[in-house]
Amino acid sequence: MAAQRAGQRKTSRYVVPVAVAGIAAATIGLVPALAASGDPDLPEITAQQLIEKIAASDTQTLSGTFKVSTDLGLPALDGLLGGLAGGADSGSGEGSADPSAQLSKLVSGTHTLKIAVDGPERQKLTLLDGAEQYSLVHDGDEVWAYDSASNQVFHEKGAGAEKGVPAPDEELPASPKALADEVLKAAGDTTSITVDGTANVAGRDAYRLVVAPKQQGSTVESVTIAVDAATGTPLKFTLASTSGGKPVVDAGFTKVDFGRPAASEFAFTVPEGAKVTEGDEAGKDAPEDLEKEFGKSPEELEKAFGDFGLGGGDANGPEIIGEGWTTIAAFDSGAPAPKTEDVPKEARGFMDALGDRVSGKFGSGTVFKTKIVNALMTDDGKVYVGAVTPQALVDAANSAK
Repeated sequence: MAAQRAGQRKTSRYVVPVAVAGIAAATIGLVPALAASGDPDLPEITAQQLIEKIAASDTQTLSGTFKVSTDLGLPALDGLLGGLAGGADSGSGEGSADPSAQLSKLVSGTHTLKIAVDGPERQKLTLLDGAEQYSLVHDGDEVWAYDSASNQVFHEKGAGAEKGVPAPDEELPASPKALADEVLKAAGDTTSITVDGTANVAGRDAYRLVVAPKQQGSTVESVTIAVDAATGTPLKFTLASTSGGKPVVDAGFTKVDFGRPAASEFAFTVPEGAKVTEGDEAGKDAPEDLEKEFGKSPEELEKAFGDFGLGGGDANGPEIIGEGWTTIAAFDSGAPAPKTEDVPKEARGFMDALGDRVSGKFGSGTVFKTKIVNALMTDDGKVYVGAVTPQALVDAANSAK
């Protein structure tokens, strides 16, 4: 069991949409708007019954097409994230098949994926971007990944591969069930959960479960989950922000089949002429790639950023302020905020686009903003993070003084 939990932690590098909002994972769910017309006529069901139906769902096999669209209110991230991951956009021009680099693309824009699942031993995910494809295959004790753009293969076998795949109850990276489970953990006195009609999703009759905060100060307006009426499997989600506009993240099936995929779906043959990188070799050139991208060594970058205030903190972990949807994590980075002249030019522009200077009883600092997760870093190195408004962060910093 401990080994399985360790595997889940390593898998987090593959689950990009979840990782981006990971600081507020217990309060966030993801997916697309549901059709308002042609809704199916289904038996009435209470929110509690629908939650129990989701919990009892035991879907082991499925295949289909999954669409994810992300709008975090961030500037373009592809170049920065690719450089930090040492991936396809790292400046080397060689590309990469490492999942940690390739799946970072899901952080922004709209993407289509093909998914196949045959229990805990076999899963396949294919990211379709125009004429290019990226495939990630888990078959038994092996993981294979292939990037058609660079004709490169990533391979991991044995214990390393087992750690690199989701546990059975997590299904696939960014799977609807895994996301729904995270949302439902937020249920409690601070949360309103209701059933709001029905919908037809990917050709399936579904109920609409709406999860929303009762508290003021959260950046989350609501989460809508479409739950398959027959199986209890979550099919689609919509995360709406209080800032309005497009949903923060839309993710869900446009086609789905609960039959067992053919065994050939999980077979992998190394394409002719492809370069194969073993898992224990992946990332060994990352320090050189970082230096090429930013003109500074990893040590210089670490000093300049102070780990963005996220690498330090107390030995006992962050202090938790508040509860439910307005929970804030507070900790001391152990170093003052980086001076502007010490920050690499590329990262400086990124930080300036995200940050607003603020002041209060705590002194002064910068609030880094997205449509959901916001973070206040004070000039003396204190950090406050949560799915809350900037004012809530300032209030928390003031109260700590």
